[in-house]
Amino acid sequence: MNWVLIFLGFSALVILHEAGHFFAAKATGMRVEKFFLFFGPKLVSVKRGETEYGIACIPAGGFVKISGMHPEDKLPPEEEHRGYYEQPVWKRIVVIGAGPAVNIVLAFAILFALGFSVRVANRTVEEVRPDTPAAAKLKPGDTILAVDGRSYRDLTGQDLVDRFREEIGSHECSGKQVNGCLAATPVVLTVRRDGEVRRIVVKPEYSAAAKRALVGFGYGSESAGYGASDAAGWAADQMWFVSTRTVAVFARLFEADKREEVSGVVGVSAVANETIEVGTKEALFLLAIVSLSLGLINLFPFLPLDGGHIFWSLVEKVRGRPVPYRVMERAGALGFVLVIMLFFLGLTNDIGRLTGGGFNAR
Repeated sequence: MNWVLIFLGFSALVILHEAGHFFAAKATGMRVEKFFLFFGPKLVSVKRGETEYGIACIPAGGFVKISGMHPEDKLPPEEEHRGYYEQPVWKRIVVIGAGPAVNIVLAFAILFALGFSVRVANRTVEEVRPDTPAAAKLKPGDTILAVDGRSYRDLTGQDLVDRFREEIGSHECSGKQVNGCLAATPVVLTVRRDGEVRRIVVKPEYSAAAKRALVGFGYGSESAGYGASDAAGWAADQMWFVSTRTVAVFARLFEADKREEVSGVVGVSAVANETIEVGTKEALFLLAIVSLSLGLINLFPFLPLDGGHIFWSLVEKVRGRPVPYRVMERAGALGFVLVIMLFFLGLTNDIGRLTGGGFNAR
């Protein structure tokens, strides 16, 4: 059932993206010949007015075919004025930009809705993991008042928890840090339990996965109580974080650690499958991030992506005359090679994660 939901979710993102192009083209007077989900030979279609709507057989993306986007397109004389390249530059940019815009707006809408249910970490111990240093020392319901005597009273929420984690993580093993080694010095936790303040001394254990020392407990959380403005601000913060990370990864693809962060459809689907098991909110959050990423990546300035069409439209505006089609064709061929390379890079990384340590979606 999870895979059906994943398929429907991804398909919805594609349909909404293409719908952005479709409605913008219609609104600006262009002639739309086809609106298809997926690529390749068509499986089923129906024609309504001048547009054919259908589903193709290769489940990857979708497309809207606008008359006049190729030099060989022949339109009836009475329809020539509705061709894509017969339109002013601003109309072409609106039509091409509408697809990514829909994905970005959808991402914000989902995150905004989730913003009302945001929970923030607090000092409470919610979970004590078995077979860890904390197992014999802490209990669920304990309140962490200080770590190594530092209470950080000026901090709250995630900032406070992060500082506590840094303090615990500063305790290192003697010599090389290897998975499971105990820190050379203990961490002192000041906790409140049943109204009584206690001092607990425990040696944290180094975790290779977390890349720091851990005591072995999870913090509790509470509702952030966000209103509309707070939810909007939270959504904007999440989008800014994802956007900067996405641009940073693609801008530094020649660095090995950045290349490893690229995921393909297989990887995203695997993460989605794990995320659905965690909860509905987590699944919706991932859907928003995928929608935002789809919008951002499509804005990269090389063909055949939407950003490539926008880029060459702007070039035409600056130079004051159309760009020769052969130039755009060569740029499109180069861009297609780059897209294929990114596809195989993502696929290779996905295979490595599937056969290795997994995706750690939880």
